[in-house]
Amino acid sequence: MARMAPDRPQLDVLIASPRGFCAGVDRAIKIVELAIARHGPPVYVRHEIVHNRTVVDELRGRGAVFVDELDEVPDGRPVVFSAHGVPKVVPAAAQARGLDYHDATCPLVSKVHRQAQRLIEDARHILFIGHRGHPEVIGTMGQVPAGAMTLIETLDDVATFDPRGRERLAFLTQTTLSVDDTAEIIAALKVRFPDIRGPKAEDICYATSNRQAAVKQIAPRCERMLVIGAPTSSNSLRLVEAAERLGVPARLVERAANIDWDWLGRPRVLGITAGASAPESLVREVLDALAERFTVRASEAAHVEENMVFKLPRELVA
Repeated sequence: MARMAPDRPQLDVLIASPRGFCAGVDRAIKIVELAIARHGPPVYVRHEIVHNRTVVDELRGRGAVFVDELDEVPDGRPVVFSAHGVPKVVPAAAQARGLDYHDATCPLVSKVHRQAQRLIEDARHILFIGHRGHPEVIGTMGQVPAGAMTLIETLDDVATFDPRGRERLAFLTQTTLSVDDTAEIIAALKVRFPDIRGPKAEDICYATSNRQAAVKQIAPRCERMLVIGAPTSSNSLRLVEAAERLGVPARLVERAANIDWDWLGRPRVLGITAGASAPESLVREVLDALAERFTVRASEAAHVEENMVFKLPRELVA
């Protein structure tokens, strides 16, 4: 795939694969679209359905109204909960008001919620590895009684955690973390608490792991890396970190207009990837912008093929 720009410097672009939308994001967007088709606009969405401004703006144009809290949803109008998941009190409040709601929580996040509930039933105190304030963390910690879960963000948190007689410990993780950083934290937990219980399979989702692996595959051949994604997107930020960990300067850009051309300079080889909530149209947009300044020779790196598909809610497909 080549985009010619005569008399301009040549740029080899390595495009990571897989990149962009994951099955959970695709499902969440379809839920909003189906809800609008079923109920008619407006359909309210509590928080951004996924962390991408382009996606949110497109859905807003179709009749979605994004709100911060449930009390902003008028009586009698449907509401969709975002892919990141919500605390238990949110659907309970929707039911109490008689609101018609659709849950777009990623099934892999819902799996973590179920694990948390089982661990609480087993009288375990949960150490949850994640980033404070992220919607997924808020949603997961809201599945269990107050005080039943402790957030662990760093190795220092592992060292300073005081179990206070809580010998029955377990850990779970946010699904969009750095694979490498999380492995270090889990290893430290197991050293300090040898009897701690972990999930049978890692909680970091397949899409997060695959996208980080794809960056690691191409980064050693690149002089710069552009990651297309939102600054609020945890998995996109982790892709920047994955490249920088390998010594490759990387920048997060929401779209082509956000490229810092002075920072980019005139590299010979540039890597491009996209976070799990970034549409492929933004990748094409960035390539087109590069082609205005360079003679671009683009190639896609071969990696893991993704064919995961999640079922849609019955009430929207019946």
